[in-house]
Amino acid sequence: MPMSKQSINIRVNESKAIGALAEKGVAAAFSDAVRVETPDCVFLYLSGATPIDDEGNLVGRTMKEQTRQVLERLKAVMEHQGGTMADIVRVRVFCTDISPEALRQVHEARNEYFEAGSRPASTLLEISGTIREGGMIEIDADAVIAK
Repeated sequence: MPMSKQSINIRVNESKAIGALAEKGVAAAFSDAVRVETPDCVFLYLSGATPIDDEGNLVGRTMKEQTRQVLERLKAVMEHQGGTMADIVRVRVFCTDISPEALRQVHEARNEYFEAGSRPASTLLEISGTIREGGMIEIDADAVIAK
């Protein structure tokens, strides 16, 4: 079986609940994930997730609550593709606040989803803002799912 590539969209809304796009009927120019299959495994590249529900409403007022929501969104994509959070090998975390309290909350939430011994490689950067008004965090991820 040769390598194959497939764009994955688990949400029906083409604007991805981005207000500026929805207002003008513009489709978002990205997929929820891209799945690359090889004979031995599946590589899954997940787009950045923000702390929103399926209708585009912000979820959570604290960094910990928002981090949990972001991880729930990533988890939904993983499960849709037959994987688990343990299959995630790398995350990139973008936060509007990297104070000691904010970092503690981010890592407390992450520890609820990634167990010791299966934690992914990680990068964390401070940013000035996210695409979601009031959003404090966005996370993207790469996964390898064994066949």
